[in-house]
Amino acid sequence: MTTQTNFQIFCKVNPSEDIEKIKTAIYNLIPDLKIKIHNNQLSGDSGNLELLSKILNSIQRRKIKKTFLRILKLNMANDSTWFYLNKQAAFADVVVLCAEANESALGPIKIILYSNDIENTIETLISD
Repeated sequence: MTTQTNFQIFCKVNPSEDIEKIKTAIYNLIPDLKIKIHNNQLSGDSGNLELLSKILNSIQRRKIKKTFLRILKLNMANDSTWFYLNKQAAFADVVVLCAEANESALGPIKIILYSNDIENTIETLISD
């Protein structure tokens, strides 16, 4: 069986925020993602997990793979899992995981992973 995986990203834009800065935050983390804007929310999706390489490399470099794994396993349900990234840190081109949405003062960037073999996908993500 071939593992089929894709991801979606969501980020709410608060009234006090500049939408271009939020786009910059997302592009800092996922440079080649196509972003859509709908009802004060930015979103995007892709079947190419390579687009997440900057995030995964940062997690590896900062030695927070165990934290990342714990978050992914905790949020796993059926064929998906998700994690939050701090929006302000992303704007500064830094990857910061959030365990809770309120750890990012203006709201987080949420990334949802979907896979027909989510456990294998998680293992693959943290093993690189």
